[in-house]
Amino acid sequence: MRDRTALKPLTLVAALIIALASVAFPARAQDANAAKARALVDAAIKMTDSDAALKQLWQATEVDPTLDDAYIYLGLYYNSRSDFANVVKVYQKLLKYQPKQVSAYLNIGEAYMSFSPPRADDALVNYRKAYELDPRNTFAALRIGEILAQNGQRGEALKYLKIALGESAKNPTVAAEAEKTLKQMGAL
Repeated sequence: MRDRTALKPLTLVAALIIALASVAFPARAQDANAAKARALVDAAIKMTDSDAALKQLWQATEVDPTLDDAYIYLGLYYNSRSDFANVVKVYQKLLKYQPKQVSAYLNIGEAYMSFSPPRADDALVNYRKAYELDPRNTFAALRIGEILAQNGQRGEALKYLKIALGESAKNPTVAAEAEKTLKQMGAL
């Protein structure tokens, strides 16, 4: 008759090996997808055929939807063509996979402000989300303040513009824009 207690340690070891393998293999698959997506992006940026490059960049977002580079190049391409609707699409897709990506919200906000006429309400939502995620982001504060000023919400506009002005020692361009808007409002 077999001793069943002798099998228990082997069963436990086998179970541990299977558990470890199930954790390791998805990581390897993710690494492989990241490498494949990077290769697609690298190949796309070397292409002279824009349509083929765009296809490869979109394909890279499917292979590894968290790879920032593909979205950045797509955003740059569409922005250079003043195709702001596609800029919004690009960064909205990135946000599905990286919902705390401040720059994606800022890029969407800028795209909405580039529409003709500007879609300030849509932009404001995105700037506010960027600022919520990064309350030290002076660019988001500046844009919020500017939109609120345009909408006649002086008190709240002043708050954000003063934040942008006061915190922008690192970014003189933001500080200069905030100061200009505050002067136009008669607040300086």
